[in-house]
Amino acid sequence: MPANVPRSRRVGRPPRLSLEAIIDAATRILQDEGLERLSMRRLANELGSAPMALYHHIRDKDELLVQVMESQARDISRPALPADPRERLIAASVLLYDLLAERPWIVEVLTSDNLIGPSALWIVEEMLDAAIDYGHSADEAHHVYRTIWYYIVGNLIIRVANSRRRAHPGTAHQDEVIAQLTADTHPRLATIADRWGELNARETHQRALAAMIDGLLPARTAVKPQRTGVHTAPVATTKRPDRQDTVDPSQLELFISLCIPPYGSPAEFSVSWYPALRT
Repeated sequence: MPANVPRSRRVGRPPRLSLEAIIDAATRILQDEGLERLSMRRLANELGSAPMALYHHIRDKDELLVQVMESQARDISRPALPADPRERLIAASVLLYDLLAERPWIVEVLTSDNLIGPSALWIVEEMLDAAIDYGHSADEAHHVYRTIWYYIVGNLIIRVANSRRRAHPGTAHQDEVIAQLTADTHPRLATIADRWGELNARETHQRALAAMIDGLLPARTAVKPQRTGVHTAPVATTKRPDRQDTVDPSQLELFISLCIPPYGSPAEFSVSWYPALRT
């Protein structure tokens, strides 16, 4: 057959679609290219089909995203978490962070489209249960979860943005600005200016989450005897777990201390934050 004779197009029905094939293709696009690149037309091209054929299996893009998130949640093994409520809350928070870090597009979906995958809510249930088991009310436990969630989302959004910037050649604008600072105007920043990018790239989320949780959990009541007159009466005192001999910083001060993890523990920073405790 001559080389210049065009091949005849295959006639008949396009390849038969299935919901599983649609979910798998959508997952590949989301993981490799991000949420903004996923569209019904792009997905149809990936599958070698017509966009209208997709609507026989899914109602719209929102339903598609929920189905993809549900598929991801079902594939996640549910590990055994510690019995101690503090350790359980830390383990569940770190697990949530790590799972989302492997699937950054889920953060984009959860924050931009207000969608949710019900099968993953067991992690939230564990976090709420741990906070209540430790001594919080249900409303207070929700505050604990929400605070941790905001930290995780904010951290990962910045992480993804930095990763995208690093994919392009050239120095980041922030690094250039920091590098130009002098010791006369910004003495603290100047001492770390040459390592600014390196410090920002450090993975400190496990330490940060543990410190944040210690600040969010309520003080437990410990009873110790105190002599009053001739009788010894129990007197209740409140102390933070694992920090019995340190100052208990407020949540705001704890958050500030988390911003500079390389330069001292939260406890050390909290002492310097209280003017009355300075020696």
